[in-house]
Amino acid sequence: MVNEHIVRMARNLKRKSVTHKAPIWKKVSEFALKTTVSKRVINVNGIEKLTKDGDVVVFPGKVLGTGDITHSISLFCFDISRTAASKVRDAGGRILDYETLTNEKPTGTGVILLG
Repeated sequence: MVNEHIVRMARNLKRKSVTHKAPIWKKVSEFALKTTVSKRVINVNGIEKLTKDGDVVVFPGKVLGTGDITHSISLFCFDISRTAASKVRDAGGRILDYETLTNEKPTGTGVILLG
């Protein structure tokens, strides 16, 4: 069963994709509607290796707190552990919701999609 919040998020992301001609939001909405079995998981140290300071990152899955991150990023993910959120914020980063992210980057330019 799919959470109503996720369905609403996917619908809004598809709308933003059409409105701003941004295929990245359509792709993220497709990831959101996948079954739980196919959801992705990454640790903070994985994000550390794949990003650099100032990146805006979308991870369509859950972020866990193993490892450290030494640079600031803006992160949107479907789920995040308390430890991971704390580590991102302690490094000077931000945890974004999809509305904030799509308002700041409506066309998706400069957004890194991990996964």
